[in-house]
Amino acid sequence: MNEAVTESGPEPGEPIRVLIADDQQLLRAGFRVILQAEDGIDVVGEAEDGADAVAQARSLRPDVVLMDIRMPKLDGLAATEHLMKLPDGPRVVMLTTFDENEYVVRALRAGAYGFLLKDAPPSRLVAAIRAAAAGDALIEPSITRRLVEQFVARPAPANGTGIPDAVASLTERELQVLRLIARGLSNAEIADELVVAETTVKTHVARILTKLGLRDRVQAVVLAYESGFVARSG
Repeated sequence: MNEAVTESGPEPGEPIRVLIADDQQLLRAGFRVILQAEDGIDVVGEAEDGADAVAQARSLRPDVVLMDIRMPKLDGLAATEHLMKLPDGPRVVMLTTFDENEYVVRALRAGAYGFLLKDAPPSRLVAAIRAAAAGDALIEPSITRRLVEQFVARPAPANGTGIPDAVASLTERELQVLRLIARGLSNAEIADELVVAETTVKTHVARILTKLGLRDRVQAVVLAYESGFVARSG
């Protein structure tokens, strides 16, 4: 897993500053129109390739970067890896037409806070930007299904409990929350599912990350699938 870094976020009451990185000008313009129409979101710049995205992120200091995967000079995955090394760096939402497993897993490992397909509805795009700015994650259900397909064939845990060693320290409620995190649910959605307060969910998530030595919930998603916990617990 990645080393911990300090990431940025908007100050209370301040708009979410967004940088759009995509090599297609028409798509950048479309994303700008969608995001600028939303209260509390401000598009501060556009980048036409990964190298440009890294340079602009350094100078403009956005809260969130909307990052295409396939771009010239430096692709979105490599650019994300660069951004995650910056002190007080932005959070990244990956956006692509390519949903192959290799891209999903590498993007999540790189530290992306969201992963959306380009045919996602505008409301989902806005939700992903807001979730990332709040330190939450939004991953399309279709993408989590692909993670299941990739990891389901891995050997079962050898400790006889059916729970991988990596997550065996969690309580039953924390295991339940981890399962929902791995499905791509936000804190609010988990709260609705479990009929508890969102602050309670945040506490559970914080404890899960601490016990597992993870930086954020996205790393928890990767661990849940890689360890076989989700594939074998449903």
